[in-house]
Amino acid sequence: MSAPTQYGFEQARAQLPTLMAQAHAGQSSIITKHGKPYAAIVPLADLAQTRKRTSKQGVLPLLGSGKGLWGKKPADTIAQLRDEWGPA
Repeated sequence: MSAPTQYGFEQARAQLPTLMAQAHAGQSSIITKHGKPYAAIVPLADLAQTRKRTSKQGVLPLLGSGKGLWGKKPADTIAQLRDEWGPA
């Protein structure tokens, strides 16, 4: 499977029928806006596979993703946040 081809927004709009034919043939395309990835046109089989894979995982991929978010002592951070909103 080759890497997706990138198209600028206006170029993708002008070539939409071609991009759709490529997706039907199994090739993905990335649409960029101001040089940043913005959207993708992918084959339906790829989309179905992704949905099937992610729907079984639920929240498990998030496990541990907040590590360090609250500092070294989370209780102290929460107390500080709570005190911000308390009576002055």
